[in-house]
Amino acid sequence: MIIPQNNFTQNRRSFLGGTTGALGMMALTQLLGVDSKSSAADSSLTVKNQLPSKAKSVICLFQHGGPSQMDLFDPKPELTKQNGKPYQGDIEAHFDKQKGNCLASPFQFAPRGESGIEMCEHLPHTASIADELTLVRSMTTESVDHEAALRLIHTGKFSPGWPTWGSWVIYGLGAENQNLPAYVVLSDPGGLPIDGTKNWTSGWLPAIYQGSMFRTGASPVANLTHPSLVTPAAQKRQLEFLKQLNTLHNELYPQNSELQARVKNYEIAARMQTAVPAVLDITAETKATQKMYGIDNPTTAEYGRRCLMARRLVESGVRFVQLFLNGQPWDTHSNNAKNLKGLCARTDQPSAALVKDLKQRGLLDSTIVLWTGEFGRLPISQGKDGRDHNRHAFSLWLAGGGFKSGYTHGATDDFGYKAVEKTVTVHDLHATLLQNLGIDHRKLSFPYDGRASTLSDAEVTGAKVVTELLA
Repeated sequence: MIIPQNNFTQNRRSFLGGTTGALGMMALTQLLGVDSKSSAADSSLTVKNQLPSKAKSVICLFQHGGPSQMDLFDPKPELTKQNGKPYQGDIEAHFDKQKGNCLASPFQFAPRGESGIEMCEHLPHTASIADELTLVRSMTTESVDHEAALRLIHTGKFSPGWPTWGSWVIYGLGAENQNLPAYVVLSDPGGLPIDGTKNWTSGWLPAIYQGSMFRTGASPVANLTHPSLVTPAAQKRQLEFLKQLNTLHNELYPQNSELQARVKNYEIAARMQTAVPAVLDITAETKATQKMYGIDNPTTAEYGRRCLMARRLVESGVRFVQLFLNGQPWDTHSNNAKNLKGLCARTDQPSAALVKDLKQRGLLDSTIVLWTGEFGRLPISQGKDGRDHNRHAFSLWLAGGGFKSGYTHGATDDFGYKAVEKTVTVHDLHATLLQNLGIDHRKLSFPYDGRASTLSDAEVTGAKVVTELLA
């Protein structure tokens, strides 16, 4: 069907408003459908700016709320000795009036694996992969406010509206599979995390670089399946017609990146109708694999399904996958011990299974797995048995993708309050992650607000690659 160029009397909005539900699948406006060559053409990153790459994909297991480092990964005997006594020295609390005394961890720790990394008793599965991990105990951030700390760890900036590091990765490297988005978010069926879709926004980068949210269940992507009464031939004609409308509209508004994303992604949306259900169909996995992820256990089943989906997506060429939890469950202002036990029971086995599965399939060397929250917790009590926010120290772990295995980096003070040895900032983390993906954090840039903006903003932040973390 050809649209007369001189008789274009119906605008795009009115056409869509009067069209049947057969075009519902066209709501997939933010799916990245460019291959690595077309991505390079759209970005300012050139091959000469890329470094030797150790990894080509990322799976980020993000733990909203701020996991307690001294209860999970950073044992503190001195804190145990001082339990119930006033903390000696200055301490910064988000809820200053609720400061309590020293609060020891009620959990037992023991060395794990040949590396001897000490971990909490409630992380037995993570303990079983200790020799695959880089455990960073000396992370710091710059805010005790959830939203600000989330923006910082996701985008490298305090202010909203900046691109997330996942978007920067896709902008720099492009996609590997033209039938799937390059950046996929596996959302919690229980709801969105705190800050919602801002956790995977492309900010002012072109809209094609933001995360595409997939769900578990029969319909992983909203409006992906066309109505049963619409034939493939009819759908194809509708897509061709809509493409012409958008092409004309794009000529009138060439700077509209969201429209450009739509035009680029009509074809991928059609291909996804077959590709997405196939990739996310975990029934194709063996019973042994599903059991390894805990899918046979009601406690671990939901998170296990998403971890298994993450592996299948990376295996299919998806560049960047993120898992989020509903709300901010690690924000343990009360019932710290009880809540941590429940969260470990839910996430420990699936997280470890993901690393094991990637390794046995030969994918771990090329995939970075990152487990982290936005900050840590305080060594004193908040109320009876809670812990307040802490920006001065938190722990995270990485596996695969060129990171050193069986290695513990940095240290905190005797109470776990401050990082005191080999401190790693969020900006350092971003620089190091990009390095292992073959990207120089100082050269990956995009023109914004009159300057060449970058993720790490190294000239201001002093961001550096932490070479001790690298294999």
